[in-house]
Amino acid sequence: MKGRFLDELRGWLYGLRDLFFQRDCIVCGGALDSGGQFVCPECLADMPLTYFWTYSENAMMERLGGFAGESGGSVLDNSQPIDGCHVYNAAALFFYRHESPWCEIVRQFKYGRRESLGLWAARLLGDYLADGGLYGDIQAVVPVPLHWFKRWKRGFNQAEVIARGVAERLGAGMPGADGSAAGSNPLRASAGNISDGTLSECSAAITSPLPVETRLLRRVRYTSTQTRRGASSRRQNIRGAFAVNPKMIAHLKASGVRHILLVDDVLTTGATLSECIRLLQHDFTVSVATLGFVE
Repeated sequence: MKGRFLDELRGWLYGLRDLFFQRDCIVCGGALDSGGQFVCPECLADMPLTYFWTYSENAMMERLGGFAGESGGSVLDNSQPIDGCHVYNAAALFFYRHESPWCEIVRQFKYGRRESLGLWAARLLGDYLADGGLYGDIQAVVPVPLHWFKRWKRGFNQAEVIARGVAERLGAGMPGADGSAAGSNPLRASAGNISDGTLSECSAAITSPLPVETRLLRRVRYTSTQTRRGASSRRQNIRGAFAVNPKMIAHLKASGVRHILLVDDVLTTGATLSECIRLLQHDFTVSVATLGFVE
């Protein structure tokens, strides 16, 4: 209760700040028009979209080992496709280039505790996934878990915020979104709209035809930051950091869930996502979605 109260208080204070102080575009820094969200229309039109949601044989799939490219290698010199990792589809919203101002979306969301910014980007990703036609049979969305200590320090799990935004928009176009076939998936809830806010607000307000399963995976080992590590070091660092919940696997399979969408903020070498995929791929078909993809 205390944690939820603090989350709600933080969201209220952020909303109050936005109400009385000028809001600037995350990308160009220009003033946003009244009612504008986070990115001005001019910048939004120039977003470096990946369009990976429109075709399966893309660089993200290659990096995760979803298919073998002509060279049999990866688009990253220091990152080879990950053996034994089976991915059905993979997509990211935009190309994450370290000198690009678009990185501010992830940075301010993740480290500046701007959960509403992350939710906005996640909804945009969900819209593209829904329109792309490759993700229409997703039955549940699973965020990459955060260790409890990191979650305590950050105040929220960024992957969970993204998962809820994606589930809301991706699920809206599926059977049962209008209530006509809500019984087709026992895990689905009725659709609804939400306002930008904190994770606690998201949890209470987002109702989507797609469930967000936060208990399927858990982080069992604390790991130091992956940011400055190379591909090999990242894989070594993350090995054994996750575990699955057998009861949740049984529950989901009994409910008819076969295809899940694994969600995280950014894919760099694919070490974290591949570790999670290995744990899930024996029981489910796994697709992947992130906000950013590092070229």
